[in-house]
Amino acid sequence: QLYAANLASCVGITVNTTVNIFGQTTTSAASGSGFVLSQDGYIATNYHVIESAVNDPSVTIQVSFADGSKYDAKLVGGEKDNDVAVLKIEASGLTRVTLGDSDKLVVGENVYAIGNPLGELTYSLTDGIVSALDRLITTGDNGDTTTLNVLQTNCAINPGNSGGPLFDSYGNVIGITTAKYTQSSSGVNAEGLGFALPINDVKEILADLIEHGYVTGKPYMGVQVDSVSSEAQRYGISAGAVIVSVAKDSCAEKAGLQVNDIITAIDDTAIDSSSALTAALSTGYKAGDTATLTVIRNQQEVKLTITFDEKNAQTEANNQIQQNNQQPSQGNQDNGYYYQWP
Repeated sequence: QLYAANLASCVGITVNTTVNIFGQTTTSAASGSGFVLSQDGYIATNYHVIESAVNDPSVTIQVSFADGSKYDAKLVGGEKDNDVAVLKIEASGLTRVTLGDSDKLVVGENVYAIGNPLGELTYSLTDGIVSALDRLITTGDNGDTTTLNVLQTNCAINPGNSGGPLFDSYGNVIGITTAKYTQSSSGVNAEGLGFALPINDVKEILADLIEHGYVTGKPYMGVQVDSVSSEAQRYGISAGAVIVSVAKDSCAEKAGLQVNDIITAIDDTAIDSSSALTAALSTGYKAGDTATLTVIRNQQEVKLTITFDEKNAQTEANNQIQQNNQQPSQGNQDNGYYYQWP
């Protein structure tokens, strides 16, 4: 009954990428899953499913339904930090899912996933239980990683399931299937470790993406930062996030931040790296909030007050212009550390 009631609300997502290899053009496809948010064609999925289409207009997205119908989709907005994206197709009268309350989930509760494992076994139903709540996992590679709060399930989740719905026993969507672990960092193989974004964590994000195309209220400093190297720390330089550039007219400039400053704390939260700075901002602050920064400048501690900007296309563009116009510093003799562009 659950499958029959929700099948029409579940979709397959194909991202077509054209690649030129040695003068020959070839097309590759990346497959994922998603679900219908509204009768007029808004679709939810994971950001990583459609990431290749974010900055490349030549990449096309197609949404398919179990009845065989297919639609070209446009990207409404994506939020990489939470691995969520919204697509739009030109359709009407679609069957939308019912969003549930993931805060009421308990460990041991039955859950069900509908998705497209491997991009081939389309519209598969798998079942399991909630194995744990409020897990923190880190996804990504090559230094481009994202930390997510997820619920753990032993539902079979495989490549192609990403972005699909996770249902409770009543047919309500209580999560977005996102990732699985197959091997630990030490090389030990694992089974039955699937993860989903709790739907309560992303409801407001989905609404923001539909209405604005981006997530409103996210704090932004307008700086480029890097971590103080372990080598520099051995010479007595404080661990922290070192300022590489400061965008013109940004809240960072207004607060008095300068290139080569090392941020070591935001209010009472210690900052020992650039990633720690990002995590502190994303979990503790909103645009318009005011905080006290502890900064090391020329080996002296300085306290600065900052009121955060909102992260949006304009503030990010201003910061990117600053990065492109400024040459990387070759270091500072006063503090003894060196850095490269992050």
